[in-house]
Amino acid sequence: MVWISGHSAPHDPARGIHRGATPAEEVRNAIAFIAGLLAEAGSGLERVVQVTMLISDRADYAACNAEYVKHFPSGLPARHTALFGVPTEARVGFACVALAD
Repeated sequence: MVWISGHSAPHDPARGIHRGATPAEEVRNAIAFIAGLLAEAGSGLERVVQVTMLISDRADYAACNAEYVKHFPSGLPARHTALFGVPTEARVGFACVALAD
């Protein structure tokens, strides 16, 4: 098993890396980052069995969800969504559990 703790999209303005201009872009960038972590651990998005989606604003849910489902075309893993408030400007973050190869 591989456990990925809560991650938002990478953000490092000094290096020209930004989370995204919209909630959907933040989801896309965060999932791409998580996909890289999973690959390093010998897994991948297709092996994810559970996801926690953390959003900071209920109004962003529809846009976040619409982008999220695009990344699991073979079937959605179990998921729950929670509102979060952290000292960051991220609008969305993810934690997940995946099977290792």
